[in-house]
Amino acid sequence: MVMAAGLGKRMRPLTATQPKPLVRVAGKPLIDHTLDRLTQAGIAKAIINVHYLADALEAHLSERQQPQIAISDERAQLLETGGGMVKAQGLLPDPFFCLNSDNIWLDGPRNAFLELSARWDAEKMDALLLVVPHARAFNFRGKGDFHLDAEGRVSRRKSGRIAPFIFTGIQLVSHRLLRDAPEDKFSTNILWNRALEEDRLFGLSFSGLWFEVGTPEAIGPTGEALAGG
Repeated sequence: MVMAAGLGKRMRPLTATQPKPLVRVAGKPLIDHTLDRLTQAGIAKAIINVHYLADALEAHLSERQQPQIAISDERAQLLETGGGMVKAQGLLPDPFFCLNSDNIWLDGPRNAFLELSARWDAEKMDALLLVVPHARAFNFRGKGDFHLDAEGRVSRRKSGRIAPFIFTGIQLVSHRLLRDAPEDKFSTNILWNRALEEDRLFGLSFSGLWFEVGTPEAIGPTGEALAGG
């Protein structure tokens, strides 16, 4: 599943007339960077949720041949990350990859999806988050999100502290994570918190490079990095 329904407020003014997934980086819309990576990894189908300026995004997606695309329509109500997954659940395999449409990354020795698949353990995990250390996170100015223990179990950053890993926006998710979910809109954090309590939320340190593209200022440096390989 590719999350593409958000309002893109941090990317204004570029998102005043276009949805954030269509903002271009290195001459290509953000969502095409993501979908091209899915295709290269051999992923055949992508479920994409839409809300803000949905007609423009759907028109763009209709031109793609790979991967096969199905739309999860949130025009009536933006459901946030958790609600979006629940709405699309019937279209998704178990487990499924979930990622943000504004992700840009350069893979390490193996692509991100192979890394997650190799680490996945359905008996132990409700979700496996792809995280990256600060040294391989570009344009990122925050304090980090998570700690990992020796077995890859996740814990959250404490208030006022620095955490060594940043969530890339890419995860491998079991339908078990979505059970008994709230109705309507809600954040995935609600489901992660339960998985944390049950010792079923894990993380994997990404071996490649990851770029945060949340603001217009990040577009130029990211494009230059991609041009340099």
